[in-house]
Amino acid sequence: MKKVTGIGGVFFKCENPQSMNEWYAKNLGLPKSEYGTTFEWREADDPSKTGSTSWCTFPQDTKYFNPSAKPFMINYRVENLVALVDELKKDNVTIVDEIAEYDYGKFVHVLDPEGNIIELWEPKD
Repeated sequence: MKKVTGIGGVFFKCENPQSMNEWYAKNLGLPKSEYGTTFEWREADDPSKTGSTSWCTFPQDTKYFNPSAKPFMINYRVENLVALVDELKKDNVTIVDEIAEYDYGKFVHVLDPEGNIIELWEPKD
């Protein structure tokens, strides 16, 4: 079974998300939006298929990364989230929450052995 297919996003905590977004826009050219930056791309094996990778800042006090105390979270794109979660459960991986479904895909959060929060995303591409 194919598991991770790519990086879906990089998220990190900072003192002033708005100021940080402005710095990255000014100095590195990252376009700003309410949710950070979205990089759109095409799949190498099939250029008719598109995808995206997000880069987002969060306030220091965000609860979104809980239960991890780390100041970052990586989002990985996956092909079949339900099947992957079943496999992870068999391997006793800590599943933080239930699979949530939105217009743009399915999500679940897991912890790695060092307590880093990982967001798994099956996009609706």
